[in-house]
This record gives sequence, C-alpha cells and structure tokens, in this order.
Amino acid sequence: MTMLHIDRPTTWVSLTGFMGVGKSRIGRELAHELMLHFIDLDGYIERETGLTIADIFRHLGEETFRRLEAEAVGELVQKDFMVLSLGGGTFVSPENREKLLNRGIVVALWASPETIFERVGRKPGKRPMLEGEDPLGRIQQMFLQREPIYRQAHIHVSTDGRRVQEVVKEIIEKLWEYTKLHPRLALPPRPASPQPPGESEPHQEEINPPSFSDSVDKESS
Repeated sequence: MTMLHIDRPTTWVSLTGFMGVGKSRIGRELAHELMLHFIDLDGYIERETGLTIADIFRHLGEETFRRLEAEAVGELVQKDFMVLSLGGGTFVSPENREKLLNRGIVVALWASPETIFERVGRKPGKRPMLEGEDPLGRIQQMFLQREPIYRQAHIHVSTDGRRVQEVVKEIIEKLWEYTKLHPRLALPPRPASPQPPGESEPHQEEINPPSFSDSVDKESS
C-alpha cells in the first residue's frame, strides 16, 4: 500500500506522569491532532486479559499487574503510528523506562497533588493504589517518590488549570522543537541488535518540569 506523507513531528510518543494528570484524555486528543492511533496502556491490558485493572490488583496482586504491564510495553514499543498513554507507575520501572526512552519521545504531564486528589476523587474505587485512609497524604508521598523519575522524560508540560486543547497545542510545539534537535527519536523502531559491552544508548539531557499553580482544572482530567 502506498505510504502517505503527513507532516507531523513524530509517529510515536508516550505520555507519562502521576495518575490524574490527564494522560488518557490529553493522549486521545493528541492522537487526533497528529492523526495517530491512541492506545491507553491500562485499557490495552484489560482487553488482553479480560480483567479490569482494579480486579488484577485485588485478586492477582500488584506483582502480577507489573509483569503484565512490562509485557505490554515490550509489545507496544515495537509498533508505530501511536500515542501511548502510560499508567502512573509504568515509567517507574527501570526496564520500562529504558525501553520507552529509547523508543521515542516521552512527554511527562504534571499537576499539583491537590489537583490530582480532586480529579481522582471523581471516580472512587478506580484507583487501587489509593485505597485506604488519607488518600491525599498517599498522593503527596508517592508524588515525591516518583517526581525524580518523571523528570527523566524528554518533554514536560503542566496540566494544572488548563484545557485539553491548550495542553495539546503546547505538546505539539515542543515535539517539533525536540525532534529538530533529536531526529533519531522521531524514527520508526529499529530491530534490536546487541551492543558491545560497556556501550549504551545516549541519554537525553535533563529538563526541569514546570512549576505548579494552585489552580484546579475542571476540564482535563
């Protein structure tokens, strides 16, 4: 089939960040704007297993879920023409993180713990990691633990107090800027090949995430 040329900064991008920052909703709109497929990683796992994420956590345990998650990441980094929305803990795994950073551009979405708490509270029972007492305290604790890891993403965008379209516009602008400097990350996946001992893929430069405001976004959860 004839390949169509569509002017876009990349054909594969993943979105990371804490739960409730808007990865799924923003990812779906980003995929629409870039004319790419949208895959929500949690939804992909649910379709493959026939179980909800909550049921996997409750009945099979987090260890089983993380194994399924790693298998799904390994499959999806081999695909192209995709916006992939990751789970909040996907990028925390060193194995997943290495695969994702080497596959294509990783965009970290950010929101304050208070905004996250307000958003996830709209869907009680959907976040097994936050079950129990003091969910806001749990969010703040996990956020501090994960922040240095999310910093390793290539691009950083805040979703606090912003509409989906505004966030997507900024992501696309930053994707164009980044791919001009790092064209390798805009290319389709390459067949895996062994590297000589002691050599590894070059790592991206560190970019500080945006600072957070106290505003609460009512539109982009």
